[in-house]
Amino acid sequence: MNKDDIKFIRQKDFKFLKEIGQGALGKTVLLKDEDLDVEFVCKKYKPINGVSKEQYFKNFITEIKLLHLLYHKNIVRVFNYYLYSNYFTGYIVMEFIEGLELDCYLEKYPENINNIFEQVIDGFVYLEENSILHRDIRPSNIMVDNNHNVKIIDFGFGKQQEFIHDDEKSISLNWWGGEKPDDFKTNTYNFQTEIFFIGRLFKNIINNIGCSFKYHNILNKMIELNSINRVDSFQNILRGIKEEEKNIIELFDYSEKQNYLKFAKYFSDALSSREESSKIIINANLIIKDLELLQKRTLLEEYINPVNILRIFISGSYKYRKNKQFPVYIFENFLNLFKLSSLEKQNIILYNLETRFLNIESFSDYYDDTEIPF
Repeated sequence: MNKDDIKFIRQKDFKFLKEIGQGALGKTVLLKDEDLDVEFVCKKYKPINGVSKEQYFKNFITEIKLLHLLYHKNIVRVFNYYLYSNYFTGYIVMEFIEGLELDCYLEKYPENINNIFEQVIDGFVYLEENSILHRDIRPSNIMVDNNHNVKIIDFGFGKQQEFIHDDEKSISLNWWGGEKPDDFKTNTYNFQTEIFFIGRLFKNIINNIGCSFKYHNILNKMIELNSINRVDSFQNILRGIKEEEKNIIELFDYSEKQNYLKFAKYFSDALSSREESSKIIINANLIIKDLELLQKRTLLEEYINPVNILRIFISGSYKYRKNKQFPVYIFENFLNLFKLSSLEKQNIILYNLETRFLNIESFSDYYDDTEIPF
């Protein structure tokens, strides 16, 4: 191979679907790769008139560099980029996240707030481990997809922190969180500042929607105005969450655990595979209503066809083993456990079922190997 630049012989074609957003520094559109049958978000850097395109083009390149360093389930993925430095413009092709902004999602699914908080912290622990500050924390920059997975997006103001003290001391001027932290007084912006932002974000949401949140002690330490009193790292927040989880295990006595485990085993054994986008329904009230109806229909039976149970918990396609039968007494013991549990315990049960479900072998509905020419 010679030292000449390598040039691609074919330009990749995408189908334009719609414009998603327009900002001072460019616009974002939704594209489709028809070969893969996959949708992508494309962000184009093109500042409006009056904005120095040369100055902010450096920020655009910085965003690409930062996102290429990241690979985490709770952070948006970058698949490709195209830069045209001579014209101070370029594109980023990113993962398309179909879902809701954080506050809108939690208004719709307030029962999921504990799991969503855990996912957000997990994502920011990863950023902290890679010395990357987000710098623009707000509800619209934390998405939750249709499978209830958190996705942290929009690193346009991100910056890799190379020193203990952030010499640039930049901070967002569009503060949305009410009372400002003391960090503003000294123009300090570090990971403790981001901890405050995340804490304030969840505090505002909790105050607005009212929900059962189990990490109030942790949250209060996150929103201390004085950084001396504030928790000092996302890693320490994660440790606090783990301690809370140990306490939660004690919520279930031995018989409750056994009733869950027996039900969960039959549940898992009945499934042979699941479609990639299928998911567990996290809605305790709806599940109880359907389980009670099924109980009435099987009071005189010894066994239940597993599909009658699976369809209550699963949204989407799946395959099940027809030769498996579900003992009625195990089903009824689980129903009693689930009905008598608090909302917190009900969600824990559903999250555990979800973990088992996601470990089932998956398949894709749109994949057809007959279309491959070899």
